[in-house]
Amino acid sequence: MPREERFARAERTMTIGFWMNAVLMVLKLAAGHYGRSEAVFADGVESACDFIAILSTMIALRIGRKPFDERHPYGHGKAESIAAVVVSLVIFATGAGILVNAVHTIADRTFQTPDPVAVAAAMVTIGIKEWLYRFSVSTGRRLESPALLAVARDHRKDALTSVATLVGVTAAFFGAGFMDPLAAALTAFFIFHIGYETFTAAVHDLMDSQPAPELLREVTALAEGVAGVEHVHEIRGRRSGQFLIIDLKLDMDPEMTVKRSHDVATTVKRRIFERFPNVGDVMIHINPHDEEHEDLIRL
Repeated sequence: MPREERFARAERTMTIGFWMNAVLMVLKLAAGHYGRSEAVFADGVESACDFIAILSTMIALRIGRKPFDERHPYGHGKAESIAAVVVSLVIFATGAGILVNAVHTIADRTFQTPDPVAVAAAMVTIGIKEWLYRFSVSTGRRLESPALLAVARDHRKDALTSVATLVGVTAAFFGAGFMDPLAAALTAFFIFHIGYETFTAAVHDLMDSQPAPELLREVTALAEGVAGVEHVHEIRGRRSGQFLIIDLKLDMDPEMTVKRSHDVATTVKRRIFERFPNVGDVMIHINPHDEEHEDLIRL
């Protein structure tokens, strides 16, 4: 998939989620306020926070799609991981706010009986948010976009939140008033878990952690299958937004000419690009295979 098409798909998916989230935000805030449901109103506040988070992610995608330049020789892909961290912090803050409000309501025993409109709002939110999750996670996995996957998790968080909201507001509607704020409190813990998953995945990428071992084994096998490559001495990888950057050290015949070894390395790189569309660059170092050599590194 061409680079521009990758980012265009991610941006289209994000834009759909952005505007649908805006509609849900207004719906839930109005239904929670006029329908006298703390859980539904808290759900609306959460959607307002999501509105800000998705907007920051859309900005990050705009930055991340810029090609490499002199100041950023590895591209601008890290902007997506930074946006995922921002989304995770918004998720944590939202959960904390909902939990505090729910605890106050339970402690003060200021329960209210919600109207049917609050129940309807929760039901509509579950359906829309689950569809948005499936739509976003499908595109995010195809593109391997950390920002899009973070937003997808946020949509799933909203769907789970609304399930708890629906249970609580329905029970409160039938007389168990304490269930409305209790549902809001339980929802907060779902939110904390999803925020943690989003945060750790983003930090993993920002710290240049290794990609999945299975992927590195596949790249190693592919490289060693090229005529002229005796062995893959070392392989490393790191993520930059939707792309992976691979570092390879190849053992070759020491009598091979520079031209021949360059051609072999180019073949390895081309085959990796053909097999792995999410690899953005491959850096190759060549070693003589018949002698020990010291790896010079200061990290």
